[in-house]
Amino acid sequence: MLKADFFERPAPLLAPDLIGKALARRHNGNMLVGIITETEAYQGQEDLACHARVGKTKRNQVMYGEAGKAYIYFTYGMHWLLNIVADQVDTPAAVLIREIFPLAGAEAMALNRPHLAYSSQWLNGPAKLTQAFGIDGSLNGHDLQEKGSELYLVEALVVPQDKIKASPRVGLGNTPEPWLSLPWRWEVSWQDVKELIAEQKKE
Repeated sequence: MLKADFFERPAPLLAPDLIGKALARRHNGNMLVGIITETEAYQGQEDLACHARVGKTKRNQVMYGEAGKAYIYFTYGMHWLLNIVADQVDTPAAVLIREIFPLAGAEAMALNRPHLAYSSQWLNGPAKLTQAFGIDGSLNGHDLQEKGSELYLVEALVVPQDKIKASPRVGLGNTPEPWLSLPWRWEVSWQDVKELIAEQKKE
């Protein structure tokens, strides 16, 4: 299991280290597991792309709590997004999980996303993965460190730093600089993940 101190650091430090970790979900009698392949960091009230820029609210209060908890919010009136709380209590920070590579339970995930199941784009977005995993607001504040619970994180794949690409966050609209262009988004390609899984199975 991932220990508390793994999460208790600024989001820009946590986010790249979440690449290769596995998100596990017990849903409708199925075990769904996916390797995290894309993340974005949001750090503090000073980050003008972060929900905490407006201060503490009912919506974002989980961000001000203990690290390692799920911060799940509803957006655009239709989508749930999963974030992992980072840093210390009262320092609002979180990492958005943007993409996963299905490792187990793909058939059950496909039932949750039937119109795009198994296509090249069926899990390449934060709303797509929450739909596939059956994640909604009922899990907001859930402790992701409790192995065997409804939703948790575990070690899975060692991803070398040279396989992880950093770039600016996406979908920030009119967010001003320097926040707009900060390279606080990290990703590894599915092809690299497939090759690393094969390599590490041999070891």
